[in-house]
Amino acid sequence: MQAIPTLNTERLILKGVSIADVASYTKYFVDYDVVRYLSDEVPWPYPENGVKDHLEKVVLPQQGDGHWVWGIFLKEQPDELIGTVDLRREGKPEHRGFWLGKPFWGKGIMTEANVSVLDYAFGALGFERLLFANAVGNIGSRRIKEKTGAQLIGIREAGFVDPLLKECEVWELTPENWLKFKTAKA
Repeated sequence: MQAIPTLNTERLILKGVSIADVASYTKYFVDYDVVRYLSDEVPWPYPENGVKDHLEKVVLPQQGDGHWVWGIFLKEQPDELIGTVDLRREGKPEHRGFWLGKPFWGKGIMTEANVSVLDYAFGALGFERLLFANAVGNIGSRRIKEKTGAQLIGIREAGFVDPLLKECEVWELTPENWLKFKTAKA
């Protein structure tokens, strides 16, 4: 595991996930309402040791080597992971994914976290463009993309944990659009 930078925002600390985060990761992630919009690669029902296995076998071996996974922590609760943002150099085709525990929805936390990750992606890592996707109907995820300057470029078939969801929206964010977003926000 390579270290990834800690990113700080007004309310949040974003730092690399670790095995120490398994309990809080499990507490907030293993919830159908949280995972229903995720890729059907995520098993449901979620396995008992699924979070620990995922961290040990997928996340930690790749951490900082073309794949970065930040845990989201409130500054007032710096030891309790409440969500994650992950970034991949090689997308599937998406370059970023995220989830947030249900008690924290609707508070702007995920947008705040994503702004820091996008700054890092375009600044320190030099991404030339980012592709994102969300299930058609996932309004929260869609709004984050809209609020951070991404442009909708298409819709394609996709599979999700919720078997009733069959399509995803595909979004693109370029450094130019990111700069326009940042300038307008300032």
